[in-house]
Amino acid sequence: MAKKTKNKDDVAISVKNVTKEFTVYEDKSYFLKEKIGHLGRNKKRKHVVLKDISVDIKRGQSVALIGVNGCGKSTLLKLLNKIIYPQKGTIEINGKVSSMIELGAGFNTDFTGRENIYFNASMYGLGKKDVDPIIDKIIEFSELGDFIESPVRTYSSGMYMRLAFSIAVNVQAEILLIDEILAVGDAHFQAKCLNKMKELKAEGKTMVFVSHNTNQIKSFCDRALWIKKGEIVMDGPTEEVLEKYIEEQG
Repeated sequence: MAKKTKNKDDVAISVKNVTKEFTVYEDKSYFLKEKIGHLGRNKKRKHVVLKDISVDIKRGQSVALIGVNGCGKSTLLKLLNKIIYPQKGTIEINGKVSSMIELGAGFNTDFTGRENIYFNASMYGLGKKDVDPIIDKIIEFSELGDFIESPVRTYSSGMYMRLAFSIAVNVQAEILLIDEILAVGDAHFQAKCLNKMKELKAEGKTMVFVSHNTNQIKSFCDRALWIKKGEIVMDGPTEEVLEKYIEEQG
């Protein structure tokens, strides 16, 4: 009998033996010393943030990354989004990614909101012909009204984030990477964002979600990965993993 193999088409994200480390400079004046002739000793060390991480996430799954600050969960999310790269291991992404990490990082502040929709959407691989059919939907969702024709540098931080979020949830991606950004704008807009995320989940989008809000995690995620000191210590149904995590936190 032929051996049954896992269907790769079912896997949206595959992380294999990934290690990520950063160089930490203990001597804060080291960079200045470098510039004026390598004075003093180079006081630096390697800080391993993720240690040989492996995980597969199936299409349509909503997965929470949980753990204390500094455990490596946001670093893993940035690796998935290719903001940074691992020292070791491989990451395979099967599908178009929409990132809700560092929202609006790609905006040109001299462009209007409308111009930035086209500019930012291009980072998701969308051309003008792709954006034209959805631009009214993005503008309507943002609730920016006539401000959409004003330069982004004139926006408040809330307006800035609302535009960025509106683009991110409307670019028709299969995979969403989300990092603590659902507190966007006022209570009305926050509720609107949460409802939009539920709608995308119902459509079968794959989500990877970093949050300290246990209610949001329970609401969106059917699976949780508990990361502790750079390693996955528990992977399972959300309620079970959260229970053990909260129990350890005391």
